[in-house]
Amino acid sequence: MKRLSWGLAPTLALVLAIALPGAAAAAPVLRVGLVDGSPPCSYREAGVWRGLAVDLWNRVATLEEIPYVVSQWPSVRQMLEASREGKVDVAVGCINVSPDRLERYRFSLPFQEDGLAVMVVKSRLDLGRSFLSALLTPTLLQLLGSYLLAIAVLTGITLRLEVRHHPATDGRRNSLRHVSKVFQVLATGPGSNTIVTTTRGNGVVILAYLVRIVSASLLVGYLTVNVAGEVQGRASGDIRSPADLRGRRVGVRSGTVSESLLKELNTTSTGPKATIVPLASIGEGGALQAERRIDALLGDNLQLSYLLLQEEAMGFLPSLALEGIRPESQAFAYAPALPEATANRIDQAISALKRSGVVSELRQQATTRGNPQAR
Repeated sequence: MKRLSWGLAPTLALVLAIALPGAAAAAPVLRVGLVDGSPPCSYREAGVWRGLAVDLWNRVATLEEIPYVVSQWPSVRQMLEASREGKVDVAVGCINVSPDRLERYRFSLPFQEDGLAVMVVKSRLDLGRSFLSALLTPTLLQLLGSYLLAIAVLTGITLRLEVRHHPATDGRRNSLRHVSKVFQVLATGPGSNTIVTTTRGNGVVILAYLVRIVSASLLVGYLTVNVAGEVQGRASGDIRSPADLRGRRVGVRSGTVSESLLKELNTTSTGPKATIVPLASIGEGGALQAERRIDALLGDNLQLSYLLLQEEAMGFLPSLALEGIRPESQAFAYAPALPEATANRIDQAISALKRSGVVSELRQQATTRGNPQAR
């Protein structure tokens, strides 16, 4: 019996040698972390995860046949710490690869680059006041005054040239009514045949026409360039640089590079500090701005651009006062223990999707889709 057992041993070893490689080849299930409330990168809508980063990861997992399970985390910082501690294999999102994060965490191949932006909200009444203030400037008054002065000079020349052909009747020649009529015709155009009959008089009328054309062009150019720019500047709340956020109530998501920027500004400033208002989601920041509970909203350029496309709060007009602040690469984050072979497969899939234009297409779709119903 013992001889029979020892005789079966090589056969059993051969069977195990064939079966074990197949079992070892089974792909492990990756633990994927996501953060809600960051549209258009990652958010939940009707219980389903959506967003640019989510769609990109789904394509990568499908392309490389990677099974995975999803877990939700309160903030990007906590999700990154979970990946560093091995609680999450892949942290999925539009995660900024900042210098301090690069020293602490392990990242995938970057799939896009984005900076920070500042969004402010003004009411239509505020914009109307800004427009009126921009109109009442010395430059515009000088343009209007120069035009009226030129027409007044041409009016005097016309009266002098036509004095012989329009003799005074009942003392009306030099009356204010006659002068105002000539001034009105030269300023507006219609009715010139009623005030001049001489060749020289017609020449003055043509000259007045040229003055009107040139003056109108100058006024339109000034209103288009200067006044529109001034209104936009006033609508932005005089925020010209990140340093102007000091002394204001600024909404940011906790654990983001936006919060780090505000803390850095407060640390390096000896004057007023920015009041950091933590937000559960980017959409909450828009609501707080409409209620005048915060003065500005700081976040990723892509996220705030997406927020601008959503339904505006009634009576308020949002705009981006600053864009492209500290542009950085964005990527996924890996756990230190994630096998190098698996990380390489994910990186190669990201590279292939970038090269084929899929990432650009996902970014375009993310900024044109409809309103998410849940944040």
